[in-house]
Amino acid sequence: MNLIEFKDVGRVYHVGEHEQKALDQVNLSIEEGKFIVILGPSGAGKSTLLNLLGGLDSPTSGKIYVEGKDISTLNNNELADYRASTVGFVFQSYNLIPTLTVFENVSLVKEIVSNPLSVNEMLKEVGLDDHKDKFPSELSGGEQQRVSIARALAKNPKILLCDEPTGALDSETGAMVLKVLLNMARNYHKTIIIVTHNQNIAKMADTIIRVKSGHIKEVVNQDHPLSVDEVDW
Repeated sequence: MNLIEFKDVGRVYHVGEHEQKALDQVNLSIEEGKFIVILGPSGAGKSTLLNLLGGLDSPTSGKIYVEGKDISTLNNNELADYRASTVGFVFQSYNLIPTLTVFENVSLVKEIVSNPLSVNEMLKEVGLDDHKDKFPSELSGGEQQRVSIARALAKNPKILLCDEPTGALDSETGAMVLKVLLNMARNYHKTIIIVTHNQNIAKMADTIIRVKSGHIKEVVNQDHPLSVDEVDW
């Protein structure tokens, strides 16, 4: 079943008198519960795709369907509800609140969603159940990123959008983070979408989407994606 459908989606930005096509007539289908990697050079349109899907931006043309609902027609309040109920975000920067403990940072999601997952269970899932009383400054970069993943997952989103989630991490720590994300797709049937420059991460994907100059250049479905441990980092 396709969870996400892009239909002739375009996004144009105006810089002074110039028009820049970030996306140009994009058509794309993404199945539910898959581990998806979007690859492409800087400026290709990867982050624009992610922002549109996350309800952080709206298309200039075309339609975006999530669970059959056209999110491109939603107003600001409806988009806020969509972001709260359907989408989780993981960015390269961890966006943790320094004055709150790990447990408190993850617990924040309870204020915006009606059916959150257990904070303790999500911290256990990312291997940080024994760090819940620590503050972000007491954690390594990889641990902080795993807290941000636990927070995103505790929202119980259908879709987890990850923009270069391992970009600031060393390869060993990055692999640990990717194990968590892959596990959420395999065991929790979450749809994980990662934007990255890292070709190695693509080896783990159910589907690789290659983007260039605002166009989808190639969509590759992999019947036998590698596990994190099988990739040569």
